[in-house]
Amino acid sequence: MTISRDEAFARIRLLRSPHIGPVSYRQLLRRFGDARAALDALPELAARGGRPYRAAPQVRVEDEIVTVRKAGARYLFHDSPEYPALLGELESAPPILTVRGDVALAGRPCVAIVGARNASAAAVKLARDFASGLAEAGLTVVSGLARGIDGAAHRGAMPATIGVIASGIDVAYPPQHADLQEEIAQRGLLIAEQPAGTEPRGNHFPSRNRIIAGLAAGTVVVEAAPRSGSLITARLAGEAGREVMAIPGSPLEPRSHGCNQLIRDGAVLVQSPDDVIELVRGFGGQARSRFREAAGDAYDLPEDLAQGPADVGTLLTAAPVAVDELIRQSGGGTAAVQLALLELEIAGRLVRHAGGRVSLAS
Repeated sequence: MTISRDEAFARIRLLRSPHIGPVSYRQLLRRFGDARAALDALPELAARGGRPYRAAPQVRVEDEIVTVRKAGARYLFHDSPEYPALLGELESAPPILTVRGDVALAGRPCVAIVGARNASAAAVKLARDFASGLAEAGLTVVSGLARGIDGAAHRGAMPATIGVIASGIDVAYPPQHADLQEEIAQRGLLIAEQPAGTEPRGNHFPSRNRIIAGLAAGTVVVEAAPRSGSLITARLAGEAGREVMAIPGSPLEPRSHGCNQLIRDGAVLVQSPDDVIELVRGFGGQARSRFREAAGDAYDLPEDLAQGPADVGTLLTAAPVAVDELIRQSGGGTAAVQLALLELEIAGRLVRHAGGRVSLAS
């Protein structure tokens, strides 16, 4: 599908506008047909949510596009034939990515390899060897360019590797991996969701992790402490219905406790690249690992916005609740509840969480 330059610009501006996330972006495009019409509707929707609204300034989008071009990158929209199919299955899939490198790598069977930043020497070698074996078998290895396991996985799989970063496409992070990041952009594929020029923040890393998990048919955790970002990636992979795999470790090594816990909770124990290849090549949308949670359902907006939204304000608190539960309790119907939530979100009064849950903004 080819879109006009004006529509591409409007899409970028829509996504960069306040309180517009992947779910609301798609709902708006489905309802209004194109991004220009959606932008025109934002003030009315926000007013119905109780607050005034101003879309992202055009000059900010113009500056971003210039920066993307200078970085040698380009935009990849959610409805492009090149957009990774598995990633597109996620309700929270990024509507727009910025990319450098060979996008065809994302169209091959992908495996994510993640783990500890302060990894042991043995685990680093294991990650590199696993990645090399998977790449030799024709698979693409996805990781997050962090120190430790991520860096080893990228190096072992080069050039059959995808690096997903938590910054803008033109920002190297961590600085120690600037050369590795550039090599991935030149020989593999580099992906960013954040606008060009964006420095990484804490809340960007879980967002990056969902892309890593979403690109891959399966995620392998090599070494991880019980409370680590790698386990977030594994949980997100499980929510997406993908394979979750872990390499076991000694109970005497704290950095192995996260992997051992994953296996106890239903992740598949893997000990060689062949174990991973068998699971991923046989993946048909139904994971064999038992480590997963069902994601919530996605709903469209009503065709007629004159149909009033449901009254869900009194049902919402700061505690996340499933949208399905709101539909049951409000009695307003699916479309009416979704419209009410969209209005609250655009007004900055609603937060969306994983698993189809929402809460009031603090």
